[in-house]
Amino acid sequence: MLTFISEIPTDKNISGVHCIPVLENGNLILTWDKDDKILTTIGGRLEKNESLEDGLNRESMEEAGIELTDERVPFACWYWKEFDSCRIYFLTKVKRFIEMPKGFETTGYIITNFETAIEMIQKIEGREERIAVVKRAGVLSGWLTKK
Repeated sequence: MLTFISEIPTDKNISGVHCIPVLENGNLILTWDKDDKILTTIGGRLEKNESLEDGLNRESMEEAGIELTDERVPFACWYWKEFDSCRIYFLTKVKRFIEMPKGFETTGYIITNFETAIEMIQKIEGREERIAVVKRAGVLSGWLTKK
């Protein structure tokens, strides 16, 4: 179940972190999952005893070769009742691109504007939850008007 938040929940187990990183020009970065053939947000499961911040830094480096600024706004939570855990989504900014170390994921990434990202997700898979997350990030970042 997807809910929009403004603070990190303290009453739920957090097992994963994802982000929508935004560049200075308002474009966002998404990754291409070559196995599932979908565009997705950057992120994944937290490792044992890993903080949310460290997990987000690691996943951003592994999946897109980016370093994030310290500005991170939690804006969505996806809760799985059957696992009693959730994934937190952050709106972030890109500090810089870095060279990805060998052996990490090579899913690839795309840079596009919010409108095109939403259209691509609708065309490729149409998953409403992912579209809602991207729309919310676009509105919060000021690069997408509410529709």
